[in-house]
Amino acid sequence: MTVALRLDQRPRDSHLACDMSQDNLDSLIPYDEIVQEALRAVVGRVLGEVEASGGMLPGAHHFYITFKTTAPGVQLRTDLRERFPDEMTIVLQNKFWGLKVGDTGFSVGLSFNQRPAELIIPFAAITAFVDPAVDFGLQFQAATTDVEPTDHDDPENDGPNGGGDGGPVVKADDGSNVVSVDFGRKK
Repeated sequence: MTVALRLDQRPRDSHLACDMSQDNLDSLIPYDEIVQEALRAVVGRVLGEVEASGGMLPGAHHFYITFKTTAPGVQLRTDLRERFPDEMTIVLQNKFWGLKVGDTGFSVGLSFNQRPAELIIPFAAITAFVDPAVDFGLQFQAATTDVEPTDHDDPENDGPNGGGDGGPVVKADDGSNVVSVDFGRKK
């Protein structure tokens, strides 16, 4: 299955088009925010279905979720915030528990260095959502103030034994199913 959405081009066979070029950024309707919110709702719905099934992922599905650790409402252990001062990627695959999904975010239990931790993550803090089992991904604009990204360790909770594979999570230019929404804004 291949899913691709490019919001910087006009649909060829459609009379409906969204021109978000630099010449048209004075719109009084915040299209970029509306699209971001709608795409984050996809994440909420998918996680909600996993929660409704008792936390069981169907088939080979698993999720890489990247979020801003400094975003409002993010709650995680102090040592994790120190280790990942800007952005963190978690993997929901084999070892997670207590998934609870609400209207504005979700909470989940994960183990880091064999120590349990509960993370609370608002949907607005998510910058990427990937399901490698079906080559599907969404990439979002950062929801925090302009902070330069910093290097951080690879996710530790990836793989069947909790060890990270160190591989990249999202590759936007490789033909994968990443939806990247970046309209740019006038400053």
